[in-house]
Amino acid sequence: VCQDYIYDKEMEQIAKEEQRKAWKLQGMSLFVSTLMSSCTSIYGIGEKYTTWEPTKRELELLRHNPKRRKITTNCTIGLRGLINLGNTCFMNCIVQALTHTPLLRDFFLSDRHKCEMQSNSCLVCEMSQLFQEFYSGHRSPHIPFRLLHLVWTHAKHLAGYEQQDAHEFLIAALDVLHRHCKGDTTHDNGKKANNPNHCNCIIDQIFTGGLQSDVTCQVCTGVSTTIDPFWDISLDLPGSSTPFWPLSPGGDGSAVNGESHLSGSTTLTDCLRRFTRPEHLGSSAKIKCGGCHSYQESTKQLTMKKLPIVACFHLKRFEHSAKLRRKITTYVSFPLELDMTPFMASSKESRMNGQYQQTVDVLNNDNKYALFAVVNHQGTLESGHYTSFIRQHKDQWFKCDDAIITKATIKDVLDSEG
Repeated sequence: VCQDYIYDKEMEQIAKEEQRKAWKLQGMSLFVSTLMSSCTSIYGIGEKYTTWEPTKRELELLRHNPKRRKITTNCTIGLRGLINLGNTCFMNCIVQALTHTPLLRDFFLSDRHKCEMQSNSCLVCEMSQLFQEFYSGHRSPHIPFRLLHLVWTHAKHLAGYEQQDAHEFLIAALDVLHRHCKGDTTHDNGKKANNPNHCNCIIDQIFTGGLQSDVTCQVCTGVSTTIDPFWDISLDLPGSSTPFWPLSPGGDGSAVNGESHLSGSTTLTDCLRRFTRPEHLGSSAKIKCGGCHSYQESTKQLTMKKLPIVACFHLKRFEHSAKLRRKITTYVSFPLELDMTPFMASSKESRMNGQYQQTVDVLNNDNKYALFAVVNHQGTLESGHYTSFIRQHKDQWFKCDDAIITKATIKDVLDSEG
């Protein structure tokens, strides 16, 4: 009568059953499901995936086209622009960084996510779909409207068409992805997962580290230690109203990570050294000491107890204080390779025991990081624009400016205002 479509549960069950049989017979993978009608959720792909065995015809084709099987150094698959949907550059630049995170890419492209959410409101499913879009080989810019809708739904403080902060979006996205992953809290053998969040989801496996805070009593030298999980490290910059420690003469610490910079300019290592230096808490912030059983003055020091696989450093360029709101444009040089050994809790303990030498970890690459994405902000606090640099291969960099992607040099990347 009203021309409305009537949903038939029984019919859908039959269709699903027949489809399962068809998949088993044909050994078809996830591409089939995207072509099916809307009655099949394309999000349940993980369970239906079966291994692909090439037919004789396919083997023949592969033999005739050997070059098709490897990704060459000038290959641009995985590069795709994103349409700006109205001040959404803050989202686009973070999406570019996430889609070029190697472990995250491998997880999603090997179809590992099994969705447990009822409706199509899962951000992990949308990310999975996004990776399929990015690595499909399509050259036209992608329109991330579903992603934007899910962000508005799950992170209401980012909803609307106002300008937003890219760092805030990164943390909100990781938080929602972590919640939607429903990762196990323990390993199969009952042991805790290998990160301070004790969560085994892919987000925590990649991005979660452990920050150690040591509070030392000035009277009895008793130390109280806590370890907190972190997804990123926020670093103060010189030029902010927070007093910044004086840089050592000749920029001594910059040699630690071979950062090339002008004398007197600030390096990422300088910021990290300031972040991990002991800080006197003063008489107005006395803490009750477990040893003295009374309130005493103390010092606090932060160090890295456990490093994440992917480390995110956030330079605090936007300053909001009672007196002023402004952007700090101080140039901070950062290296292509960063050694985090000097900022580890283990290094601090070695120093305290008098055993620490600068060469302590020369043979150990566990604490070394390679740069693969940089997010930049141009403009002022009130009106600005975000772009990002992403690494495609070992030394190939591209600038992502919403829908436009252009080749960049390593110098462009290292000279940029991260």
